[in-house]
Amino acid sequence: MDRIGIEDVERIARENDVKFVRLQFTDLFGQMKNVAITVDQLDKALRNQCMFDGSSIEGFVRIEESDMYLRPDPATFTTFPWRPSSGRVARLVCDVHHPDGSPFEGDPRRVLKRALAEAEAMGFTFNVGPECEFFLFRTDDEGKPTTETHDKASYFDLGPSDGGEDARRDICLTLEEMGFEIEASHHEVAAGQHEIDFKYDDALTSADRIMTFKLVVKTIANRHGLAATFMPKPVYGINGSGMHTNLSLFKNGKNAFDDPSDPLGLSKTAYSFIAGLMEHVRGFAAVTNPLVNSYKRLLPGYEAPVYIAWATRNRSPLIRIPAARGASTRVELRSPDPSCNPYLALAAILAAGLDGVKRGLVPPPAVERNIFEMGPAERTAHGIGTLPGSLAEALDALVADPLVVSALGEGLVEKYVQAKREEWDDYRTAVHPWETDAYLARY
Repeated sequence: MDRIGIEDVERIARENDVKFVRLQFTDLFGQMKNVAITVDQLDKALRNQCMFDGSSIEGFVRIEESDMYLRPDPATFTTFPWRPSSGRVARLVCDVHHPDGSPFEGDPRRVLKRALAEAEAMGFTFNVGPECEFFLFRTDDEGKPTTETHDKASYFDLGPSDGGEDARRDICLTLEEMGFEIEASHHEVAAGQHEIDFKYDDALTSADRIMTFKLVVKTIANRHGLAATFMPKPVYGINGSGMHTNLSLFKNGKNAFDDPSDPLGLSKTAYSFIAGLMEHVRGFAAVTNPLVNSYKRLLPGYEAPVYIAWATRNRSPLIRIPAARGASTRVELRSPDPSCNPYLALAAILAAGLDGVKRGLVPPPAVERNIFEMGPAERTAHGIGTLPGSLAEALDALVADPLVVSALGEGLVEKYVQAKREEWDDYRTAVHPWETDAYLARY
């Protein structure tokens, strides 16, 4: 959406008979939250006078510091197409502030803004194009999601094999009504798995859109009697869902990653950005891959990017450089999954890449062989490391990486790591069905 102001929002709300407005924000763990107001309170909200209890949001503030204010971003105003045309519902994405007007340092959207300000100080704008995968499953008689798919399709199949075709089409149409430019949509490798790609934009807009995308996918799937999930690995033995993320820096209106004189068409800035990602990817894995379940996707054999390497044509390394050059030159980071908080993930990714640019880092040579076919000794000889194998390992790598900690904020990281260690401990100490199936009758 083009940049609009407060008066534009109020006018559009009147013209579209909006009756309710959801003031949306995101918690530390990427869960969308909202405070709903009537349109009569819209003017008050747009003038930053809407308060909420921050102590009730996980990872925010203590009860004695509970008063927080929501500051809407007028450019994010849009109506929900699936709600009635009379008495419509709209939304505004908000930043979180302290009562004194200062930005709340634990607001994920603020963390990304801070990282973007650093890039801007270096003369760069940061563009992002996410590729979001998800599963559509049947629901049971009580409306709860199952892991039973409603199709038997595979990569790029179409109806009638692709039973999710109608739902995916309606998702795309809804997203377009909300201002998205949909570039492609298709069935993915696994049964019930889908991907919808929307056009790249500046990182803040893209992060806002990732959150909106998840809401729309789940809402429209529900209307088709299906349950959508962005869980990275919902079914054992088949491919998991990733969020391959295309990254580029622009400077003075030109793609800073492009250099026609280079054999690969890449600039020194691009090489250094790649090197920064490779140096810090273990440190930000706990943010780009934040669940216990994330590390059940990051396993060899399911096209998951486990190995820390880069290539141009090869899809087995962590980082791939798509063939397009000129204004479309970009770096594709393949490790993030769609369960991540996009604001924190993009902030950490940007900080890592910029660190490489600042220090003039040079990546190792590209690996154009299929890394999945290499043995451990050969990978070691090529200096190819691996991503963390568990959430616990990823959390250790996060706290050991000062750059990522600084980019996210020490206070935020402390709360994040504490909550995630508790999550890991709950998983570690629980008795899982695999254990009872394997041991109960045997011992």
